[in-house]
Amino acid sequence: MSRSFIFSSESVTEGHPDKVCDTISDAVLDACFEHDTDSRVACETFVKDNVVGLAGEITTNAIFDYGKVVEETLKEIGYDADYVKDPEDPAKEPDYSYTCKFEKGAFLMNMLGKQSPDIKQGVDAAAAEGKETNEQGAGDQGIMFGYATNDTPELMPAPILYAHKLGQEMTRLRKDRVHTWLRPDSKTQVSIEYIDNRPSRITAVVVSTMHAVEIKTDDIRQLLRRDLIEKVLPGELLTEDTEYLINPTGRFEVGGPEGDAGLTGRKIIVDTYGGMGRHGGGAFSGKDPSKVDRSAAYMCRWVAKNIVAAGLARECELQVAYAIGHPHPVSINVNTFGSNEVDEEQIEHAAKEVFSFKPADIIAQLDLLRPIYRTTTNYGHFGREDANLPWEETNKVADLRNAVTSQAVSA
Repeated sequence: MSRSFIFSSESVTEGHPDKVCDTISDAVLDACFEHDTDSRVACETFVKDNVVGLAGEITTNAIFDYGKVVEETLKEIGYDADYVKDPEDPAKEPDYSYTCKFEKGAFLMNMLGKQSPDIKQGVDAAAAEGKETNEQGAGDQGIMFGYATNDTPELMPAPILYAHKLGQEMTRLRKDRVHTWLRPDSKTQVSIEYIDNRPSRITAVVVSTMHAVEIKTDDIRQLLRRDLIEKVLPGELLTEDTEYLINPTGRFEVGGPEGDAGLTGRKIIVDTYGGMGRHGGGAFSGKDPSKVDRSAAYMCRWVAKNIVAAGLARECELQVAYAIGHPHPVSINVNTFGSNEVDEEQIEHAAKEVFSFKPADIIAQLDLLRPIYRTTTNYGHFGREDANLPWEETNKVADLRNAVTSQAVSA
């Protein structure tokens, strides 16, 4: 009997206050890595109006101006110049960029300290009193998940993938000044009906975007349906019954950090799989790869994606767990939700044979001691074909197939 259900996922653009914080945190991390690849970084950011706060722990030899990093990041997002009309020529097209009170400069509160020496001795690849090994250990305890599905060529769940694509294109329309009334703060959401666990049709699309005062809501709805939704989403999934909800409140003129406070790490489901696939709870942005919250989640995505790409399962979720200061995961689990082509136990053994899950080895395998993190912040850390991210490569497919075959021969 066929089963039908509707699944929804959301995304946000880089001007959303929480994403402003994620972007600043990752910009600080990259600034550290540009000068010192041994940096230990845990940078949290909050914003409200024109106040930016940095807090957390950083140990680095990198020397740079934190205020300048914040300023340049805000400018890149689009919060860079006041929106004004020319009083001498009211008919002239105004500057539609929007500052959210940053036009007079952001007030920066820097509350960053150094990494705890107790954590440092657990992470360092060196012997220490009470530490059982001299290997690099996990930066904290925790559980991390990775997920892949052949819903889409990117091996991502369709709802979150299309929500991200809408957000990316809306940002392009704004930054390329195709629609000068668009502002940086926007949200998207896509609902898809599944039949027998396969995407069948899009039932609803939600787009909410901050906008200039002058444009009318009806014009926003017409333009975004024509220039955004119908150009980005697959036509075969849109039907006459698809519901379009564009700026459903009717007005969205005040947004960004002026409209709402922002914090690093509040968009962890947006960052991963849109809720399709579990989450261990740890955020990514602002953390160097010694923090397994980030690096092991990237690792799990790489493994799960290669398992699906190898044809061993249609869908795969991988879970790993760590203890702080310990170099080996305390558990590894593969779940294919009944979509496996070979025994799950064989897949799990193959994954352990092909990949090393030690924190130091994760960093080496994925080449993570580089300033690449600013490119991961927005529109998902996974499924991004535009960012050349190493955990998105399917370069272990042959090794996994050979490992599974070898097990079968041995049996």
